[in-house]
Amino acid sequence: MTADPPPTGPPTTTPAGRARLLPLYAAGFVTAFGAHSIAASLGGITGSAPTSLLALGILLAIYDGAEVLLKPVFGSLADRIGPRPVLLGGLVAFALASGAFVLAGSSAGAIGLARLGQGAAAAAFSPAAAALVARLTPGTAHGRAFGGYGAWKGLGYTLGPLLGGVLIHIGGFPLLFTTLAGLAAAVAVWAVITVPSVAALPRARQTVLGLVRRLAEPGFLRPTFTLAATTAALSVGVGFLPVRGAAAGLGPLATGAVVSVLAAAAALIQPWAGRARDAGRLPERGGMAAGLFLAALGFVLAATVPGLPGLIPAAIAVGAGVGAVTPLTFAALAATAPPERLGQTMGAAEVGREIGDAGGPLLVGAVAAATSLPLGLGALAALLATAGAMVTGRATRARG
Repeated sequence: MTADPPPTGPPTTTPAGRARLLPLYAAGFVTAFGAHSIAASLGGITGSAPTSLLALGILLAIYDGAEVLLKPVFGSLADRIGPRPVLLGGLVAFALASGAFVLAGSSAGAIGLARLGQGAAAAAFSPAAAALVARLTPGTAHGRAFGGYGAWKGLGYTLGPLLGGVLIHIGGFPLLFTTLAGLAAAVAVWAVITVPSVAALPRARQTVLGLVRRLAEPGFLRPTFTLAATTAALSVGVGFLPVRGAAAGLGPLATGAVVSVLAAAAALIQPWAGRARDAGRLPERGGMAAGLFLAALGFVLAATVPGLPGLIPAAIAVGAGVGAVTPLTFAALAATAPPERLGQTMGAAEVGREIGDAGGPLLVGAVAAATSLPLGLGALAALLATAGAMVTGRATRARG
Protein backbone atom coordinates (compact mmCIF):
# COMPACT_ATOMS: atom_id res chain seq x y z
CA MET A 1 0.00 0.00 0.00
CA THR A 2 1.31 3.43 -0.88
CA ALA A 3 1.31 6.34 1.53
CA ASP A 4 -1.24 9.08 1.07
CA PRO A 5 0.08 12.46 0.00
CA PRO A 6 -0.34 15.05 2.72
CA PRO A 7 -3.49 17.07 2.09
CA THR A 8 -3.03 20.77 1.51
CA GLY A 9 -4.91 23.48 3.37
CA PRO A 10 -7.28 22.92 6.30
CA PRO A 11 -7.88 19.27 7.18
CA THR A 12 -11.20 17.85 6.05
CA THR A 13 -12.17 17.26 9.68
CA THR A 14 -12.66 21.02 10.09
CA PRO A 15 -15.54 23.06 8.62
CA ALA A 16 -13.15 24.92 6.32
CA GLY A 17 -11.64 21.67 5.12
CA ARG A 18 -15.01 20.04 4.51
CA ALA A 19 -16.13 23.10 2.55
CA ARG A 20 -13.45 22.36 -0.04
CA LEU A 21 -15.10 19.01 -0.74
CA LEU A 22 -18.62 20.36 -1.26
CA PRO A 23 -18.17 21.46 -4.89
CA LEU A 24 -16.69 18.03 -5.61
CA TYR A 25 -19.75 16.43 -4.09
CA ALA A 26 -21.89 18.80 -6.16
CA ALA A 27 -20.08 17.65 -9.30
CA GLY A 28 -21.18 14.11 -8.45
CA PHE A 29 -24.71 15.45 -8.03
CA VAL A 30 -24.57 17.02 -11.50
CA THR A 31 -23.73 13.81 -13.32
CA ALA A 32 -26.24 11.76 -11.29
CA PHE A 33 -29.06 14.28 -11.60
CA GLY A 34 -28.34 14.85 -15.27
CA ALA A 35 -28.18 11.20 -16.20
CA HIS A 36 -31.16 9.98 -14.20
CA SER A 37 -33.52 12.91 -14.59
CA ILE A 38 -33.40 12.06 -18.30
CA ALA A 39 -33.15 8.27 -17.98
CA ALA A 40 -36.18 7.92 -15.71
CA SER A 41 -38.36 9.66 -18.31
CA LEU A 42 -37.18 7.75 -21.37
CA GLY A 43 -39.51 4.82 -20.70
CA GLY A 44 -42.47 7.12 -21.21
CA ILE A 45 -41.44 7.85 -24.80
CA THR A 46 -40.23 4.37 -25.80
CA GLY A 47 -43.09 2.32 -24.34
CA SER A 48 -43.03 -1.28 -23.12
CA ALA A 49 -43.09 -3.27 -26.38
CA PRO A 50 -40.13 -5.63 -26.83
CA THR A 51 -38.43 -3.50 -29.50
CA SER A 52 -39.07 -0.37 -27.43
CA LEU A 53 -37.44 -1.99 -24.39
CA LEU A 54 -34.32 -2.64 -26.46
CA ALA A 55 -34.40 0.99 -27.68
CA LEU A 56 -34.68 2.12 -24.05
CA GLY A 57 -31.63 0.05 -23.17
CA ILE A 58 -29.66 1.69 -25.99
CA LEU A 59 -30.66 5.22 -24.95
CA LEU A 60 -29.74 4.47 -21.35
CA ALA A 61 -26.34 3.15 -22.48
CA ILE A 62 -25.29 6.08 -24.71
CA TYR A 63 -24.24 8.32 -21.84
CA ASP A 64 -22.18 5.58 -20.25
CA GLY A 65 -20.61 4.46 -23.50
CA ALA A 66 -18.99 7.86 -23.88
CA GLU A 67 -17.68 7.64 -20.32
CA VAL A 68 -16.21 4.18 -20.92
CA LEU A 69 -14.13 5.44 -23.82
CA LEU A 70 -12.96 8.72 -22.33
CA LYS A 71 -12.57 8.34 -18.56
CA PRO A 72 -9.12 6.70 -18.76
CA VAL A 73 -7.97 9.49 -21.05
CA PHE A 74 -9.16 12.28 -18.79
CA GLY A 75 -8.00 10.44 -15.65
CA SER A 76 -4.46 10.30 -17.05
CA LEU A 77 -4.74 13.95 -18.07
CA ALA A 78 -5.70 14.84 -14.49
CA ASP A 79 -2.51 13.16 -13.27
CA ARG A 80 -0.45 15.04 -15.84
CA ILE A 81 -1.76 18.60 -15.41
CA GLY A 82 -3.58 18.34 -12.05
CA PRO A 83 -7.22 17.34 -11.46
CA ARG A 84 -8.68 20.82 -10.93
CA PRO A 85 -8.45 22.04 -14.58
CA VAL A 86 -9.96 18.78 -15.79
CA LEU A 87 -12.81 19.14 -13.29
CA LEU A 88 -13.58 22.67 -14.41
CA GLY A 89 -13.31 21.89 -18.11
CA GLY A 90 -15.66 18.94 -17.79
CA LEU A 91 -18.30 20.96 -15.97
CA VAL A 92 -18.18 23.70 -18.60
CA ALA A 93 -18.44 21.11 -21.38
CA PHE A 94 -21.44 19.52 -19.65
CA ALA A 95 -23.17 22.90 -19.55
CA LEU A 96 -22.44 23.47 -23.25
CA ALA A 97 -23.71 20.04 -24.29
CA SER A 98 -26.93 20.59 -22.35
CA GLY A 99 -27.42 24.03 -23.85
CA ALA A 100 -26.80 22.73 -27.37
CA PHE A 101 -29.82 20.42 -27.07
CA VAL A 102 -32.05 23.41 -26.34
CA LEU A 103 -30.83 25.13 -29.50
CA ALA A 104 -31.08 21.98 -31.64
CA GLY A 105 -34.71 21.24 -30.76
CA SER A 106 -36.45 18.27 -29.18
CA SER A 107 -36.12 14.98 -31.03
CA ALA A 108 -35.07 11.46 -30.17
CA GLY A 109 -31.84 11.95 -32.13
CA ALA A 110 -31.09 15.20 -30.33
CA ILE A 111 -31.62 13.53 -26.96
CA GLY A 112 -29.17 10.80 -27.92
CA LEU A 113 -26.54 13.28 -29.12
CA ALA A 114 -26.96 15.46 -26.05
CA ARG A 115 -26.53 12.46 -23.75
CA LEU A 116 -23.41 11.52 -25.71
CA GLY A 117 -21.97 15.00 -25.14
CA GLN A 118 -22.94 15.00 -21.48
CA GLY A 119 -21.35 11.60 -21.03
CA ALA A 120 -18.10 12.80 -22.60
CA ALA A 121 -18.05 15.81 -20.28
CA ALA A 122 -18.81 13.67 -17.23
CA ALA A 123 -15.90 11.45 -18.26
CA ALA A 124 -13.67 14.42 -17.54
CA PHE A 125 -15.00 15.76 -14.27
CA SER A 126 -15.99 12.47 -12.56
CA PRO A 127 -12.48 10.94 -12.19
CA ALA A 128 -11.04 14.39 -11.51
CA ALA A 129 -13.53 14.94 -8.66
CA ALA A 130 -12.81 11.50 -7.19
CA ALA A 131 -9.06 12.12 -7.37
CA LEU A 132 -9.48 15.47 -5.62
CA VAL A 133 -11.56 13.89 -2.86
CA ALA A 134 -8.76 11.39 -2.27
CA ARG A 135 -5.96 13.97 -2.50
CA LEU A 136 -7.63 16.41 -0.11
CA THR A 137 -8.55 13.76 2.48
CA PRO A 138 -6.29 11.62 4.72
CA GLY A 139 -6.53 7.88 4.19
CA THR A 140 -8.13 7.32 7.60
CA ALA A 141 -11.11 9.42 6.47
CA HIS A 142 -11.51 8.14 2.91
CA GLY A 143 -14.59 6.08 3.80
CA ARG A 144 -16.42 9.07 5.23
CA ALA A 145 -15.31 11.37 2.39
CA PHE A 146 -16.39 8.99 -0.35
CA GLY A 147 -19.55 8.22 1.61
CA GLY A 148 -20.41 11.91 1.41
CA TYR A 149 -19.51 11.99 -2.27
CA GLY A 150 -21.77 9.03 -2.91
CA ALA A 151 -24.56 10.52 -0.80
CA TRP A 152 -24.60 13.65 -2.96
CA LYS A 153 -24.75 11.44 -6.02
CA GLY A 154 -27.60 9.61 -4.35
CA LEU A 155 -29.36 12.92 -3.84
CA GLY A 156 -29.04 13.48 -7.58
CA TYR A 157 -30.56 10.07 -8.22
CA THR A 158 -33.35 10.87 -5.75
CA LEU A 159 -34.27 14.28 -7.11
CA GLY A 160 -33.58 13.40 -10.74
CA PRO A 161 -36.63 11.25 -11.52
CA LEU A 162 -39.14 13.39 -9.62
CA LEU A 163 -37.82 16.86 -10.39
CA GLY A 164 -36.96 15.83 -13.94
CA GLY A 165 -40.52 14.66 -14.42
CA VAL A 166 -41.85 17.95 -13.07
CA LEU A 167 -39.61 19.98 -15.38
CA ILE A 168 -40.59 17.88 -18.40
CA HIS A 169 -44.27 18.26 -17.50
CA ILE A 170 -43.91 22.04 -17.31
CA GLY A 171 -41.63 22.74 -20.26
CA GLY A 172 -40.65 19.47 -21.89
CA PHE A 173 -37.10 18.24 -22.34
CA PRO A 174 -35.84 21.76 -23.31
CA LEU A 175 -36.59 23.05 -19.79
CA LEU A 176 -34.83 20.06 -18.24
CA PHE A 177 -31.72 20.56 -20.35
CA THR A 178 -31.73 24.30 -19.66
CA THR A 179 -31.78 23.52 -15.94
CA LEU A 180 -28.89 21.09 -16.35
CA ALA A 181 -26.83 23.67 -18.23
CA GLY A 182 -27.35 26.26 -15.50
CA LEU A 183 -26.62 23.73 -12.74
CA ALA A 184 -23.31 22.62 -14.28
CA ALA A 185 -22.26 26.22 -14.84
CA ALA A 186 -23.07 27.15 -11.23
CA VAL A 187 -21.05 24.23 -9.85
CA ALA A 188 -18.12 25.19 -12.08
CA VAL A 189 -18.14 28.71 -10.63
CA TRP A 190 -18.39 27.28 -7.09
CA ALA A 191 -15.40 25.03 -7.76
CA VAL A 192 -13.35 27.94 -9.11
CA ILE A 193 -13.94 29.83 -5.87
CA THR A 194 -13.61 26.98 -3.35
CA VAL A 195 -11.53 24.05 -4.62
CA PRO A 196 -7.79 24.64 -4.20
CA SER A 197 -5.25 23.87 -6.88
CA VAL A 198 -3.62 20.48 -6.37
CA ALA A 199 -0.32 20.16 -8.18
CA ALA A 200 0.41 17.14 -10.30
CA LEU A 201 2.78 14.80 -8.46
CA PRO A 202 6.09 13.66 -9.98
CA ARG A 203 5.55 10.45 -11.91
CA ALA A 204 7.99 7.74 -12.85
CA ARG A 205 7.86 6.48 -16.41
CA GLN A 206 5.18 3.83 -16.80
CA THR A 207 5.23 1.15 -19.46
CA VAL A 208 2.10 -0.41 -20.91
CA LEU A 209 3.09 -3.72 -19.31
CA GLY A 210 3.49 -2.02 -15.95
CA LEU A 211 0.04 -0.45 -16.26
CA VAL A 212 -1.51 -3.79 -17.18
CA ARG A 213 0.15 -5.47 -14.20
CA ARG A 214 -1.04 -2.77 -11.81
CA LEU A 215 -4.62 -2.93 -13.09
CA ALA A 216 -4.56 -6.73 -12.86
CA GLU A 217 -3.82 -6.71 -9.13
CA PRO A 218 -6.64 -7.82 -6.78
CA GLY A 219 -6.51 -4.45 -5.02
CA PHE A 220 -7.81 -2.88 -8.24
CA LEU A 221 -9.86 -5.67 -9.77
CA ARG A 222 -11.96 -6.56 -6.73
CA PRO A 223 -13.43 -3.09 -6.03
CA THR A 224 -13.76 -2.31 -9.74
CA PHE A 225 -15.58 -5.57 -10.42
CA THR A 226 -17.92 -4.93 -7.48
CA LEU A 227 -18.49 -1.33 -8.53
CA ALA A 228 -19.44 -2.43 -12.06
CA ALA A 229 -21.95 -4.96 -10.75
CA THR A 230 -23.70 -2.60 -8.36
CA THR A 231 -23.75 0.21 -10.91
CA ALA A 232 -25.50 -2.16 -13.31
CA ALA A 233 -28.05 -2.75 -10.57
CA LEU A 234 -28.56 0.96 -10.03
CA SER A 235 -28.94 1.73 -13.73
CA VAL A 236 -31.42 -1.08 -14.26
CA GLY A 237 -33.34 -0.06 -11.18
CA VAL A 238 -33.71 3.51 -12.37
CA GLY A 239 -34.56 2.57 -15.94
CA PHE A 240 -36.63 -0.62 -15.65
CA LEU A 241 -38.40 -0.59 -12.31
CA PRO A 242 -40.67 2.20 -13.67
CA VAL A 243 -41.42 0.01 -16.71
CA ARG A 244 -42.27 -2.89 -14.39
CA GLY A 245 -44.55 -0.57 -12.44
CA ALA A 246 -46.23 0.78 -15.57
CA ALA A 247 -46.97 -2.79 -16.68
CA ALA A 248 -48.78 -3.26 -13.35
CA GLY A 249 -50.92 -0.18 -13.97
CA LEU A 250 -48.99 2.35 -11.90
CA GLY A 251 -48.83 5.97 -13.03
CA PRO A 252 -45.75 8.18 -13.53
CA LEU A 253 -45.91 9.64 -10.02
CA ALA A 254 -45.90 6.19 -8.39
CA THR A 255 -43.11 4.82 -10.61
CA GLY A 256 -41.03 7.97 -10.07
CA ALA A 257 -41.50 7.56 -6.33
CA VAL A 258 -40.20 3.98 -6.56
CA VAL A 259 -37.00 5.18 -8.21
CA SER A 260 -36.65 7.91 -5.61
CA VAL A 261 -37.03 5.35 -2.80
CA LEU A 262 -34.18 3.37 -4.36
CA ALA A 263 -31.97 6.42 -4.62
CA ALA A 264 -32.85 7.66 -1.14
CA ALA A 265 -31.90 4.29 0.36
CA ALA A 266 -28.54 4.44 -1.41
CA ALA A 267 -27.94 8.04 -0.31
CA LEU A 268 -28.80 7.42 3.34
CA ILE A 269 -26.66 4.32 3.82
CA GLN A 270 -23.48 5.57 2.14
CA PRO A 271 -22.27 7.93 4.90
CA TRP A 272 -22.93 5.23 7.50
CA ALA A 273 -21.04 2.63 5.47
CA GLY A 274 -18.12 5.01 5.00
CA ARG A 275 -17.86 5.84 8.70
CA ALA A 276 -18.18 2.15 9.62
CA ARG A 277 -15.33 1.34 7.25
CA ASP A 278 -13.08 4.05 8.71
CA ALA A 279 -13.81 2.79 12.23
CA GLY A 280 -13.03 -0.82 11.28
CA ARG A 281 -16.59 -2.03 11.87
CA LEU A 282 -17.34 -2.89 8.23
CA PRO A 283 -14.76 -5.03 6.39
CA GLU A 284 -14.41 -4.05 2.77
CA ARG A 285 -14.73 -7.51 1.22
CA GLY A 286 -17.58 -8.62 3.45
CA GLY A 287 -19.42 -5.37 2.86
CA MET A 288 -19.00 -5.66 -0.91
CA ALA A 289 -20.38 -9.21 -0.98
CA ALA A 290 -23.31 -8.33 1.30
CA GLY A 291 -24.25 -5.37 -0.91
CA LEU A 292 -24.25 -7.54 -4.03
CA PHE A 293 -26.45 -10.20 -2.42
CA LEU A 294 -28.88 -7.56 -1.15
CA ALA A 295 -29.22 -5.99 -4.61
CA ALA A 296 -29.83 -9.44 -6.12
CA LEU A 297 -32.62 -10.01 -3.61
CA GLY A 298 -34.20 -6.72 -4.64
CA PHE A 299 -34.46 -7.75 -8.29
CA VAL A 300 -35.91 -11.13 -7.33
CA LEU A 301 -38.66 -9.26 -5.49
CA ALA A 302 -39.26 -6.92 -8.43
CA ALA A 303 -39.51 -9.86 -10.83
CA THR A 304 -41.82 -12.01 -8.74
CA VAL A 305 -44.08 -9.65 -6.75
CA PRO A 306 -46.17 -7.29 -8.95
CA GLY A 307 -47.07 -3.71 -8.11
CA LEU A 308 -45.96 -1.57 -5.20
CA PRO A 309 -45.81 -4.50 -2.69
CA GLY A 310 -42.90 -5.85 -4.71
CA LEU A 311 -41.38 -2.65 -6.10
CA ILE A 312 -41.00 -0.72 -2.83
CA PRO A 313 -39.07 -3.48 -0.97
CA ALA A 314 -37.12 -4.11 -4.15
CA ALA A 315 -36.12 -0.45 -4.40
CA ILE A 316 -35.03 -0.39 -0.75
CA ALA A 317 -32.95 -3.57 -1.14
CA VAL A 318 -31.26 -2.47 -4.37
CA GLY A 319 -30.58 1.00 -3.01
CA ALA A 320 -29.18 -0.26 0.28
CA GLY A 321 -26.95 -2.76 -1.51
CA VAL A 322 -25.57 -0.16 -3.87
CA GLY A 323 -25.14 2.36 -1.06
CA ALA A 324 -23.18 -0.01 1.15
CA VAL A 325 -20.79 -0.95 -1.64
CA THR A 326 -19.95 2.44 -3.16
CA PRO A 327 -17.83 4.06 -0.41
CA LEU A 328 -16.09 0.76 0.27
CA THR A 329 -14.97 0.38 -3.32
CA PHE A 330 -13.73 3.95 -3.75
CA ALA A 331 -11.91 3.91 -0.42
CA ALA A 332 -10.25 0.63 -1.38
CA LEU A 333 -9.14 2.07 -4.71
CA ALA A 334 -7.76 5.25 -3.12
CA ALA A 335 -5.87 3.22 -0.50
CA THR A 336 -4.06 1.05 -3.02
CA ALA A 337 -3.46 3.51 -5.87
CA PRO A 338 -0.12 5.31 -6.24
CA PRO A 339 -0.83 8.95 -5.29
CA GLU A 340 0.66 10.21 -8.57
CA ARG A 341 -1.66 7.87 -10.50
CA LEU A 342 -4.92 8.57 -8.67
CA GLY A 343 -6.60 10.10 -11.71
CA GLN A 344 -5.60 7.21 -13.93
CA THR A 345 -6.73 4.67 -11.32
CA MET A 346 -10.07 6.34 -10.74
CA GLY A 347 -10.59 6.76 -14.48
CA ALA A 348 -9.84 3.09 -15.12
CA ALA A 349 -12.11 2.02 -12.27
CA GLU A 350 -14.85 4.26 -13.61
CA VAL A 351 -14.59 2.38 -16.91
CA GLY A 352 -15.64 -0.75 -15.05
CA ARG A 353 -18.41 1.22 -13.42
CA GLU A 354 -19.68 2.56 -16.73
CA ILE A 355 -19.49 -0.85 -18.37
CA GLY A 356 -21.86 -1.98 -15.65
CA ASP A 357 -23.99 1.12 -16.10
CA ALA A 358 -24.28 0.46 -19.83
CA GLY A 359 -24.21 -3.33 -19.76
CA GLY A 360 -26.91 -3.75 -17.13
CA PRO A 361 -29.67 -2.02 -19.15
CA LEU A 362 -28.52 -3.71 -22.36
CA LEU A 363 -28.63 -7.14 -20.72
CA VAL A 364 -32.06 -6.66 -19.17
CA GLY A 365 -33.40 -5.01 -22.33
CA ALA A 366 -32.16 -7.82 -24.56
CA VAL A 367 -33.48 -10.62 -22.31
CA ALA A 368 -36.79 -8.78 -21.88
CA ALA A 369 -37.14 -8.32 -25.64
CA ALA A 370 -36.56 -12.03 -26.20
CA THR A 371 -38.67 -13.28 -23.27
CA SER A 372 -40.18 -10.96 -20.64
CA LEU A 373 -39.14 -8.19 -18.30
CA PRO A 374 -39.35 -10.34 -15.13
CA LEU A 375 -36.93 -12.81 -16.71
CA GLY A 376 -34.62 -9.94 -17.63
CA LEU A 377 -34.60 -8.75 -14.02
CA GLY A 378 -34.07 -12.32 -12.86
CA ALA A 379 -31.04 -12.68 -15.12
CA LEU A 380 -29.46 -9.62 -13.53
CA ALA A 381 -30.26 -10.96 -10.04
CA ALA A 382 -28.44 -14.19 -10.90
CA LEU A 383 -25.38 -12.27 -12.11
CA LEU A 384 -25.29 -10.13 -8.95
CA ALA A 385 -25.51 -13.18 -6.70
CA THR A 386 -22.71 -14.84 -8.68
CA ALA A 387 -20.59 -11.69 -8.32
CA GLY A 388 -21.16 -11.69 -4.56
CA ALA A 389 -20.07 -15.32 -4.36
CA MET A 390 -16.95 -14.52 -6.37
CA VAL A 391 -15.99 -11.64 -4.06
CA THR A 392 -16.52 -13.86 -1.03
CA GLY A 393 -14.54 -16.67 -2.66
CA ARG A 394 -11.61 -14.38 -3.29
CA ALA A 395 -11.66 -13.33 0.33
CA THR A 396 -11.70 -16.95 1.46
CA ARG A 397 -8.76 -17.93 -0.75
CA ALA A 398 -6.82 -14.87 0.41
CA ARG A 399 -7.23 -15.93 4.06
CA GLY A 400 -6.27 -19.49 3.21
